[in-house]
Amino acid sequence: MTPLEAEIRRIIAADGPLPVGRFMTLCLAHPLHGYYVTRDPLGAAGDFVTAPEVSQMFGELVGLWAAAVWRQMGSPRPIRLVELGPGRGTMMSDALRAVRILPELCSALSVDLVETSPVLRRRQEQTLAGVGVPIAWHGDFADVGDGPLIVVANEFIDALPVDQLVRAADGWHARMIGLGADGELAFALDPDAIPRPDAIVPPQLRNAPIGSVYEWRSDRLIGGVAERVVRHGGAALVIDYGHLEPAVGETLQAIRGHRHVAVLADPGEVDLTAHVDFAALARSAARAAARLHGPIRQGDLLRRLGIEARAARLKAAATRDQAIAVDAALARLAGSGPAEMGGLFKAIAFAPPRLGPLPGFDN
Repeated sequence: MTPLEAEIRRIIAADGPLPVGRFMTLCLAHPLHGYYVTRDPLGAAGDFVTAPEVSQMFGELVGLWAAAVWRQMGSPRPIRLVELGPGRGTMMSDALRAVRILPELCSALSVDLVETSPVLRRRQEQTLAGVGVPIAWHGDFADVGDGPLIVVANEFIDALPVDQLVRAADGWHARMIGLGADGELAFALDPDAIPRPDAIVPPQLRNAPIGSVYEWRSDRLIGGVAERVVRHGGAALVIDYGHLEPAVGETLQAIRGHRHVAVLADPGEVDLTAHVDFAALARSAARAAARLHGPIRQGDLLRRLGIEARAARLKAAATRDQAIAVDAALARLAGSGPAEMGGLFKAIAFAPPRLGPLPGFDN
């Protein structure tokens, strides 16, 4: 039994079963035993690999996207570049290298990193040492200072807590985590149906078949980001894996050592994620009066931003083995096969209505 499972059992004994979202929050962010608090989960030796770790091309294109948006905004000075969940700092490092083509942007730029993991923050400090722009770290996006800003988030939303509802004959019930008859952690349903399902479940899903699972996240963060870019000027780019349209179905999953494991096994020792509902992100941003761009497939965005040309330039100066690696990275990032990110991952952006079409979303 992990230390966090012992703590969860104490909470259940005192307060009753936990909503799935609270369980996920404890597993990932418990101040002593949370998954992200205690480790660097990235890379071949960790539990998963993100796009910036696949190739420098990904972060470079994100940086060029931010530079183009800055110019589209009228080149405001100063400008904040904000990353939510920066991982090891790899994407930001590659993005900052790319924006050096605009010295005027570099002189106007400061970086804000929203990170709750002390382990990953130390890695980010190492990765970004000497980049030549001011960097500040925050535990919450709300702590980022005022002014025009460009926000980027890659594989961040999927790790935010997700709650689940299950449709029964008498309505939608919250899915909970308690103790089963065998004394092990187990899923259960709140005996009382939620009073206002219409406030959570989209209209087209409210009469889903009995037993259907609907997953939802709080819109506080995305709503806050959208409100900020509309009020202060700027844009936000979110890239993650998920579905374009509202849907029922359980996507909550646990990953350990690059393999799927049981969701309730070893709390605090495995990564928990769930697919992103891009339609829900769009609704949250629209409520803040932001103009929506996308969602589109990651592969389409990267190709429109020039990943194939960038790959060709890298290969021109590469050894044979390096060129093979560039081709493999290009296929993984932009391909549409079942093991590739280009189709599974989606991208959405939002900005003030006055800004017009954003790069990569305009054709």
